[in-house]
Amino acid sequence: MLIAHDLGTSGNKASLHDNTGRMLAAATAGYPTHYAADTASEQDPRDWWAAVVATTTELMATARVSAEQVDGICVSGQMMGLVMLDAAGEPVRPAMIWSDQRASAEAAALSSQVGAGHAYRITGHRIGATYPLPKLMWVRDHEPAAYERTAAVCVAKDYVNFRLTGRLVTDHSDASSTDAYDLSTGDWSQELLTAAGVDAGLWPEIVAATDVIGTLTPSAAAALGLKPGTRVVAGGGDGPMASVGAGCVAPDSPGYVCLGTSAWYAATTTAPLLDAEQRSFTFRHVVPGLFAPCATTQTGAGSLQWAAAALTDNPDDIAGLIAGADQARAAAEGLFFLPYLIGERSPWWDPDASGVFVGLRMHHRRQHLTRAALEGVGYSLALCMAPLRDEASGAGIDVIGGGAASDTWLALLADIWGVTVRRRSVTTQANSLGAAVTGLVGLGEADFALAPSLSTVEAEFSPGAGSAAHAQHLRRFAAAYLALSGWFGAAGSVTR
Repeated sequence: MLIAHDLGTSGNKASLHDNTGRMLAAATAGYPTHYAADTASEQDPRDWWAAVVATTTELMATARVSAEQVDGICVSGQMMGLVMLDAAGEPVRPAMIWSDQRASAEAAALSSQVGAGHAYRITGHRIGATYPLPKLMWVRDHEPAAYERTAAVCVAKDYVNFRLTGRLVTDHSDASSTDAYDLSTGDWSQELLTAAGVDAGLWPEIVAATDVIGTLTPSAAAALGLKPGTRVVAGGGDGPMASVGAGCVAPDSPGYVCLGTSAWYAATTTAPLLDAEQRSFTFRHVVPGLFAPCATTQTGAGSLQWAAAALTDNPDDIAGLIAGADQARAAAEGLFFLPYLIGERSPWWDPDASGVFVGLRMHHRRQHLTRAALEGVGYSLALCMAPLRDEASGAGIDVIGGGAASDTWLALLADIWGVTVRRRSVTTQANSLGAAVTGLVGLGEADFALAPSLSTVEAEFSPGAGSAAHAQHLRRFAAAYLALSGWFGAAGSVTR
């Protein structure tokens, strides 16, 4: 058996799998995020570890398995955060997670120095505030005492692996999300690290996602209720791990959308996909030799979480909120929502962008605002798909993530995107499943070709009669952002 962990934005999902990949039990533990008006988004790495301990012990009790039955552990983790550790391996400061945008000035300075196009060709990404390298520059410039105490940097799953094994490494998928990685060499970019003026020795060794990086230390085994010597597979970033969970493990696999807190469209290719306008980006896949071109909107299902908290007395009843909007009209009446509640990545790359309702009228009520939010995420994802449409082919799009549970939303997305949309059965467990498959490959128990067979298509939604109108609505949606971009940037710079 193998335990998989999905270290997400709101909490850790753990799952127990047999050696065929079948899930036997699952457990979840949440942790807080600190948000501030200066775009700070921070978490305490020790909370991640506490969640891993809590979910592991709950799994073992729920499934009634013994420590001797567990052969390994593999972790999928939220990407693009910055964890800074001192010489004893203790966090120097809270982790700046993926949504933290404070490093926009540092990102702009590095991009200008290296050249935006040249940096994009090296890394497959824009130089942006969301990535760890500009974040590290920000800490150096604003918190020099913390920077001086730092002996190593890593991302979320690497910290957990360090607590499990005592060894600090990263894998190629997470390394490719740092703005410090060279896609062509598969190693850290000395050119970018030198230009950034940060210590190259802070960055960890890079290994394959399927490498066994060590075994549980006695202290970790005692905390988890597992046996010392249990093998730990490196694992990877949650984006490429979701690709495995969604069955997107080969160049002929259908592209997929994840409707999580953030939302993205991704495909699998044999080479990086570089967009002339730099709207999309490319990760290294956890499958050796492959790449995962992707485009992300910062706030996907998170827009509905915000709407439930802001518009209702029951912030947990997102399903009820959506159901109430089923028959409402939004874009068709000129009402649009820009879901840029924490800035935006693809295609605008604008940390100053904000959430906006455009076209409000006296008759609009909660159901209209909710419908606009559902449509706004769909339009934002349509813009994300634009540079990757050749990869989408005519095979339709699979959808995973918590938002995929809504028939209303998926039917609407089929209309907006003009393609067949399929809900896969791993709506909330794709990352855990991806980690399980990756772990089983690392333990020599499976091949990545197993992944598509571990989930099924639960429902299909075809474009309806209203699909043609959404092409015009999409143009108006994009025009609303472009009209407001200067206003967003009045207190800062807009990167597009």
